[in-house]
Amino acid sequence: MENVPNSEFVDALPSQLESLRKRVLELETENAKFSALLSNCRCRKMEESSSAHVLDSGHLVAVTENLKLDGNDVMTVNPSKQMLPGCSTKTLHHFPKRYVALKVMYFGQRFYGFASEAQMDPTIESEIFKALHKTRLISGDKKEFQYSRCGRTDKGVSSVGQVISLFLRTNCKETAASNGYSGEPFAKELCEEIDYVKMLNRVLPEDIRIIGWSPAPTDFSARFSCLSRQYKYFFWRENLNITAMEIAR
Repeated sequence: MENVPNSEFVDALPSQLESLRKRVLELETENAKFSALLSNCRCRKMEESSSAHVLDSGHLVAVTENLKLDGNDVMTVNPSKQMLPGCSTKTLHHFPKRYVALKVMYFGQRFYGFASEAQMDPTIESEIFKALHKTRLISGDKKEFQYSRCGRTDKGVSSVGQVISLFLRTNCKETAASNGYSGEPFAKELCEEIDYVKMLNRVLPEDIRIIGWSPAPTDFSARFSCLSRQYKYFFWRENLNITAMEIAR
């Protein structure tokens, strides 16, 4: 036996359809109104959409976007950037850079050498570059920031004076260079420079430390400007026969 549709439901359908039709007309009217208003809107120019928030000294940039009505109910985006000290919303490429030398100390027991070209990870160099990218001191590859290192060390070897040089982001404005770089060291008293040592050591593993930095001319090479290298070899005593070794010497 076939079910007979509820007569009350069927009777209510025309009124429901009419109500929906009216609502659609209302929405179309509102949409046309907003389209007309937005076509006359004088919107504020925004920074390019690819802008990245640059983290400085480990702090975040707090950004709030307020929608407000301007004149005739026109919605415009007015970003109110509440930045913590030392922060900026510029892209990294917008910042001036300076050429610096970093002095590195590391305990190499768990590393597969210094150079990141090694076939195994981790290496000291790979950890340093992770820290440089994490702190947003560099962007791009090594060729872009003229990277050089004083030398390499093998697996398990430690160092107290390895030197690397490269372009890093700076708080100081460049002096004179069309490409955004300046070969002249910046006078420290003219700007409050980034504390590279503190910033990098905050994110580096404990067995790698930056122990100092210095401004360097752009023709400086940590490898070719090095005047000398000193190597000292230490062996774990363990089961070594020190007496026999002394006699053999």
